[in-house]
Amino acid sequence: AAMSFEWPWQYRFPPFFTLQPNVDTRQKQMTAWCSLVLSYCRLNKQYIMTVMEAQESPLFNNRKLQRKLPMESIQVVLEELRKKGNLEWLDKNKSSFLIMWRRPEEWGKLIYQWVSKNGLTNSVFTLYELSNGDDTENEEFHGLEESMLLRALQALQQEHRAEIITLDDGRGVKFF
Repeated sequence: AAMSFEWPWQYRFPPFFTLQPNVDTRQKQMTAWCSLVLSYCRLNKQYIMTVMEAQESPLFNNRKLQRKLPMESIQVVLEELRKKGNLEWLDKNKSSFLIMWRRPEEWGKLIYQWVSKNGLTNSVFTLYELSNGDDTENEEFHGLEESMLLRALQALQQEHRAEIITLDDGRGVKFF
């Protein structure tokens, strides 16, 4: 079920698309932008994006208002998300990024809750089954991007709740 996205009130407010010089105002504005980016990507299940795509997406480009956040400002917002641990640059030029609206540990926790709830500890899964299998269709981690899934499983591995293993057809995981 595709939920319609609730844009925050600021999105309809033209000054939102210009970074404010006043420190307090700008702090609030940054918080609002960060939360907008995370909720938008979460709703659209977006994990990897280029800065160019971000700039053209409705996220930073309100066509109705004919306002878009300038590139330098987008970089500032993305950098803020990186400091908060919600974003990782995928290249040296900072042209594409992985957006983490949930941190790997949080994904790991969700996956492990599903495993426990369904009595699947001591079972082995391929990464594909976990993120794309029929059994996980109604789970929030269904469709999780592979690099993110691996990080989530690595977090569980550090807690001794899972072990990432090599199977004939790629990687898998065993839960404890």
